[in-house]
Amino acid sequence: MPLFQKNNTAGPFDYSRKWLLRMVFIVGTVFLYAPIVVLIIFSFNDSKRGGNIIWKGFTTKYYTKAFGNEELMLAFGNSLTIAVASTVISVLLGALTAIVLWRFRFPFKPVYEGLVSLPIVIPEICMGVSLAMFFSQMGWMQTGDSHWPFNLTNIIIAHITFSFPFAAMVIRTRLQSFNREMEEAAKDLGASEFRVFKDILLPHMKPGLVAGALLAFTLSLDDFVITFFTSGPNTVTFPVKIYSMVRFSVTPEINAASTVLIIMTLVLTFIALRYQRVDSTS
Repeated sequence: MPLFQKNNTAGPFDYSRKWLLRMVFIVGTVFLYAPIVVLIIFSFNDSKRGGNIIWKGFTTKYYTKAFGNEELMLAFGNSLTIAVASTVISVLLGALTAIVLWRFRFPFKPVYEGLVSLPIVIPEICMGVSLAMFFSQMGWMQTGDSHWPFNLTNIIIAHITFSFPFAAMVIRTRLQSFNREMEEAAKDLGASEFRVFKDILLPHMKPGLVAGALLAFTLSLDDFVITFFTSGPNTVTFPVKIYSMVRFSVTPEINAASTVLIIMTLVLTFIALRYQRVDSTS
């Protein structure tokens, strides 16, 4: 008979602790998601004011007005262009960075890892100001003469700067589960370095590449602070346009546009998490 046995009976303290944890979870969930739910619900409110909390009836006309707003759609097109371009380059740079950090040993490697992770930890406001100063010193800030999409270059570079470290972290996590014996076996059978990368390493990296791309795309599509500092006078992205509309008044059209952005972000985040789950199980 063991000297010490675990007491399986739950006392009053255990029950109170469980209820406390449940209350904290419920309060935290309501605090985080209640404003989003209210925004989505009242985007269908048949009211002339977006801040009106009195339900006037169900309507979808403000979604029609939002999609019919040429300036808003132009801003949305700018955001999509920036997100796609920055995502492609961020995944490429992130994959190369992840392979270097995973495969090689070299002097000052911890310093390099810290520099790669720096855009993740520093405040966005600091990064936005520093990038704006850099573009101004280089003479890259827009003067109004650039043509679309070349007037988006500054924002694309800025988005790559803060997006590719996230992609690198996701891809490197995927590489940690790679069995290097497969690579060695392929080389023993006469496969070249390129063939090993193409047929063995790249398929293993694929879930990480997709997850990193979705994460980078979501970060770029939602960004406001860095975009606000690096955009020129004639370039407006979707989040910046919504901000400029909110400064005058909150209308149901803004609620509808914000709902579209929220749904896109949630869908992309869900897909990224699914691929992350594939990474952990495969």
